[in-house]
Amino acid sequence: MKDDNFLREMNARHLWHPMGHPGEQQANAPKIIKSAAGVRITDIDGHDPVDAVGGLWCVNLGYSNDVVKQAISDQLWQLPYYSAFAGTTNPAAIEASYAVQEFFAEDGMTRVFFTSGGSDSVDTALRMARQYHRLRGEPTRTKFLSLKKGYHGTHWGGASVNGNNRFRITYEPLLPGCFHLPSPYTYRNPFGETNGALLAQKIAAAMVDEIVFQDPSTIAAFIMEPIQGAGGVIVPDASFMKHMREICDRYGILMISDEVITGFGRTGDWTGARHWGVQPDMMTIAKGITSGYFPVGGVVLGDKVAEVFEKAGPEGNIWTGYTYSAHPVGAAAVVACLSETLRLDTKSNAAVRGAQLYEGVKKLAEKYDIIGDVRGGHGLMMGIELVSDREKKTPMDAATMKRVHQATYEAGAMVRLGAHNILMSPPLVISEAEIDVILSSLDAGFAAA
Repeated sequence: MKDDNFLREMNARHLWHPMGHPGEQQANAPKIIKSAAGVRITDIDGHDPVDAVGGLWCVNLGYSNDVVKQAISDQLWQLPYYSAFAGTTNPAAIEASYAVQEFFAEDGMTRVFFTSGGSDSVDTALRMARQYHRLRGEPTRTKFLSLKKGYHGTHWGGASVNGNNRFRITYEPLLPGCFHLPSPYTYRNPFGETNGALLAQKIAAAMVDEIVFQDPSTIAAFIMEPIQGAGGVIVPDASFMKHMREICDRYGILMISDEVITGFGRTGDWTGARHWGVQPDMMTIAKGITSGYFPVGGVVLGDKVAEVFEKAGPEGNIWTGYTYSAHPVGAAAVVACLSETLRLDTKSNAAVRGAQLYEGVKKLAEKYDIIGDVRGGHGLMMGIELVSDREKKTPMDAATMKRVHQATYEAGAMVRLGAHNILMSPPLVISEAEIDVILSSLDAGFAAA
């Protein structure tokens, strides 16, 4: 490793960062994170805040789980790589597939297709949805429905069903046949509806209207996050996902639950769909499946979908996949991470600590009128929407958001900005005292607005 002077001098000089402006990154260099332990990260200057972002919604087990690290190390020495394309496999991949199937059995999932991450998973699920209908003799079912404010990765298909125009406009035209419904966002929605249950009914009616308009025989799947993450941690009414499930069933549309963020305990349940009492047809997974220690994702499928593929003729071949699908090192990380996730019962801690964080932020909202909306209370997912005028709901300007972010960091917590929202997704092993650090740091950040 080069010395610190080299790192500072070369920071953002050659590396373009995801989700950032390359020129701005050179003018205002990114924070250099050199190490991490527990739920704290340490930057190049020795500052060690609590990581309230959990890496990027993913470091569920914190940074010090030696069981997962050892599994990765051991596998590197035994078999660092081999292809899992049809014809070869590896022991770790077989074991990982069994562990994943067991983990998602209560959700009705029985098969898994491994990918390299969440964006891969979404694109694969969309492809499989189209192929499923083709195999069943309905090749006209090619369209997709999704929600505004939803985030489904950055590949071509995922960007097309994304509901946030920041990830779309620059790259349009995208995949045709993708249509977006209103988000279950009680703070801002086209109906002016603040009651979550009534909003859910209105979106359900809009979904039926769109399906009928498009013609049900042209729609392949509906994809949604059980709780919308990057869009601002938008928590729907408990009835919402059930409405969507019923409509999908009524019109023969597959339901894809995007569990890349909500899976593996973040909602206080093992999956977001389970949290709302719904069984989807497919799930997309990543992030917490290895606690971010190795890039792995997957699509998990129930028997309804799996049997159509498995009983088909040659047209049932899955002509998609990735060099690193079922990577043996990644598979070893999956087995160890799922074992540790269950042993530590991270969903229970997420529920308790999530409630603590939510209540703490609501108290801060009583103190600071720049806090327009507080969203959370379902595990360790938190969104705080900042406004310059609470009555008019005027979104906070970027300069103030950056000032709040930096002051919060200096006071002891790394949080994430999403436009005029502060987003948090701490490791699921976080303690009561560490949540208090986040809250006191946010207090300092809001005071600096």
